Amino acid sequence: MKHLLALAGPRVLSAARIVGPPTLPTVHRWALAAVVVNVLITVTGAAVRVTGSGLGCPTWPRCTPESFVPMAHDEISPINMAIEFGNRLLTFVVLVVAVACLLAALRLAPRRRDLVLLAWLQPIGVAFQGIWGGLVVRSALNPVTVSVHFVVSIGMTAAAYALYARSRAQVPATGHEGPGRPVRREVRALARALVASVFVLVVAGVVVTGTGPHSGDEMASRFGFDIETVARIHADIAYVTVGLTFALAFALHITGASGRARRTAWTLLAVEAAQGLVGYVQYFTGVPAALVNLHVLGASLVWVCALRVLFATGPHVPAEPAGTGGTDRPGRLDRVPA
Repeated sequence: MKHLLALAGPRVLSAARIVGPPTLPTVHRWALAAVVVNVLITVTGAAVRVTGSGLGCPTWPRCTPESFVPMAHDEISPINMAIEFGNRLLTFVVLVVAVACLLAALRLAPRRRDLVLLAWLQPIGVAFQGIWGGLVVRSALNPVTVSVHFVVSIGMTAAAYALYARSRAQVPATGHEGPGRPVRREVRALARALVASVFVLVVAGVVVTGTGPHSGDEMASRFGFDIETVARIHADIAYVTVGLTFALAFALHITGASGRARRTAWTLLAVEAAQGLVGYVQYFTGVPAALVNLHVLGASLVWVCALRVLFATGPHVPAEPAGTGGTDRPGRLDRVPA
């Protein structure tokens, strides 16, 4: 890959130098930036929907049939067009961070294959989302295409967080950080079940969103489910998730796990409580747009906090230099199996 970078010319090499030194902290910082921008574009995408700006740019890849940038249109509000186009522009910010993650991982010495694979998911995900976004527009915001758009976003957030967690400075092989016992296998299994429950909860929330108001445009279709039914199912899954979170926090406490692992579980429980409060308030106040957007932010934070729990409770295996097994073949990895 170094030879490919050299053949690509001085511009690519210069960009690689701008990314930062070829170290784990560099990868760590760019991975954190990727988590932030992926959450940001998820929230701004929701803002596009709740403001009725989903078709503010009625074509793709152009904004209007005549131009790639917003132009006056008789049937579209300039504000709606600006909101939708602003979200499209944010995609380029996500792409820049994604490429920076990849360059940082490729330049790491010694190279870590797990980090390179995770880093590749960022630009690949951006490319997929760009193309899929065109399908969303061309399908007039069909709820299936919009739902997939959101689920891929949380998948990219998960990949970015995995890159962030795995690029941490090397930790002891005792299975924990700081005072405390290694997390028991049964407790790690509970953490994995919790993350699976959070994922199901988020997907159920997407179904509720695709069934209820704020479709993004008057032309958009909706899922044909009963809104009361899907909202209750979503709430039931939320109760299960909160129960699993409390059980995990209690299990980490009685088994003497590290303070960091316990804090991540209690933090998740607090974020879930806040998210539940927002959900109930928006439900009983007629689902106002501002609270819907806040709820999407909350869903993203719950997802990130669940990932923190997963990696904080997993076993840590110390890395061996990649050069011991070839340039691209690391030995044991500093990994936290999910």
